[in-house]
Amino acid sequence: MLPFVERFRPVFASFDIDLILPEVHERLEEAEILKYAGQFDGAICGDDRYTARVLEACAPRLKVISKWGTGVDSIDAENCSRLGIRLGRTPNAFTLPVADTVMGYILAFARRQPWMNLQMKSGIWDKIPGKALHEQTLGIIGVGAIGKALTRRARAFGMKVLGTDIVDIDHVFIAETGVEMTSLAALLSRSDYISINCDLNPTSRHLINPDTLAHVRPGAVLINTARGPIVDEPALIAALETGKLGGAALDVFEFEPLPQTSPLIRMENVMLAPHNANSSPAAWERVHWNTIKNLLDGLEIDYNLADLMNQDGTR
Repeated sequence: MLPFVERFRPVFASFDIDLILPEVHERLEEAEILKYAGQFDGAICGDDRYTARVLEACAPRLKVISKWGTGVDSIDAENCSRLGIRLGRTPNAFTLPVADTVMGYILAFARRQPWMNLQMKSGIWDKIPGKALHEQTLGIIGVGAIGKALTRRARAFGMKVLGTDIVDIDHVFIAETGVEMTSLAALLSRSDYISINCDLNPTSRHLINPDTLAHVRPGAVLINTARGPIVDEPALIAALETGKLGGAALDVFEFEPLPQTSPLIRMENVMLAPHNANSSPAAWERVHWNTIKNLLDGLEIDYNLADLMNQDGTR
């Protein structure tokens, strides 16, 4: 929200809310937040590290953390509850743009446009073989809101879709789309494209590791638009270097920004993006307002949503 904060200053000012605006490079780490401990009643955050230590230091003044977005894996929710700190977020904030991003990566690898474009601009006229999507199988790890949206897109292209999840998926959705729910090992062994769309939690950290990668169909492409730590990055790099994986498309990483020393940067069969799969002005707008709403709710401030939005001079 920081790039747009001037738009919303009048909104905050109308409720006598003063703003502390730290300098943020991707996210605030624990030590950076601790510098402000005890100075704020509410927080709007991205993937900032609200650890148990931070929450203890910020309580009891801190009443609410309003996440700009959906995922709250960087916030210690258990300790928020224990300390009486309200935690707000926007469910399904970026479902559609993320699903579109994954389909874009699948199409790029299947039809080979980025590679043909580079060759053409280097003076090379070479017809690189591609594949039609109806010939391919997509495996989706995590069939939540994004996984469901991706399933519908992939099925529209005629792809076979496999899914795996730790919770039961609604039988109506399965019947509607024809997605085949299976085990992780079976999904990895049968998929041409593997899309990670699950939350980061204790069951999913390093879910993709040397053991699970051993099941992967040779030449498959791994796509991660969820959270970096779901993938054991050194294991991923090894699988790419040996040809076990045919390619990867990565929007998220174990350490962000991705260090320039990472071997991933030099790999021609890897597409990279700076944690930007959520890019959508329409989605951002919804999240801006819902994040402010969650903040005001947590601070127990009365407001009228229509009046609130009318205070924004750009609308």
